[in-house]
Amino acid sequence: MQQLNTKKLRRSFASAAKTYDEAAVLQREVADRLLERLDYIKQVPQVILDVGCGTGYSARLLAKKYPQAFVAGFDITHPMLIRANNKRRWFRRGPAYAAADAHTIPVKSNSVDLIFSNLVLQWCDQVTVFKEFARVLKPGGLVMFTTFGPDTLMELRMAWASVDDYQHVHEFLDMHNIGDDLVHVNLSEPVMDKETITLTYKTVSSMLKDLRQIGANNAVKNRFTGLTGKNRFARFTDAYKKSAVANLIPASYEIVYGQAWGPTDKTDIIGKDTSSKDVIPIQSFLQSSRPKHD
Repeated sequence: MQQLNTKKLRRSFASAAKTYDEAAVLQREVADRLLERLDYIKQVPQVILDVGCGTGYSARLLAKKYPQAFVAGFDITHPMLIRANNKRRWFRRGPAYAAADAHTIPVKSNSVDLIFSNLVLQWCDQVTVFKEFARVLKPGGLVMFTTFGPDTLMELRMAWASVDDYQHVHEFLDMHNIGDDLVHVNLSEPVMDKETITLTYKTVSSMLKDLRQIGANNAVKNRFTGLTGKNRFARFTDAYKKSAVANLIPASYEIVYGQAWGPTDKTDIIGKDTSSKDVIPIQSFLQSSRPKHD
């Protein structure tokens, strides 16, 4: 399993906070498609977590969809949360935001009805995060998520492979492995499916610019750390152009959708609450974090 440099990840997303909303076309589209799937869920959640909320796009839509629910958005990147919170004033019953790591969710066990997570798991130790989901969900609570599958950015991967042997693109897990991980942590009745979404660009440079603007930089620990050099970059660009269709540069994303239910029997779940000083009691968070009505 690849190892990611978490400090580099955090820096990359922090640096991208100002440009993220402009470039996150794919992230918004996938969030909208995941939100549509909630139309088929009969349960009406009262406590919702958006794990890896970024600048708050999904959290705001969740608050609009479930106006009586308490919605909390968690993210590890402070600049993203600042931008999310700045937009919060436009929503009278908007989400509350807090800095938190998906690997150690600072919420009491058995306290959440719905966990929503859009294109975040690919940056995480997935099994650890799923264990946390299983812990904080109420029995019968629901988790809905998206992540990237192994064919994501295959054009970028193949172009660099023609230049050198370094890893330039993260490895992404297969849908079936993700489903197995859900079962492993006792999340029940997992449902998995996938689709491919392809964005197109006029140039290779504009595609790379989009990746930088959303903070999606290469954070693999064994990545190439030297200077790319004009010659190597030119060879990469020429190789990438061979995948062009109708003179447009493609960037393909394999989107994996997943959902599962919180376990009714939690005796076998590995994981425990974080220390009491770090745990956020949902009810007190609810009382102190909602914006006041005018």
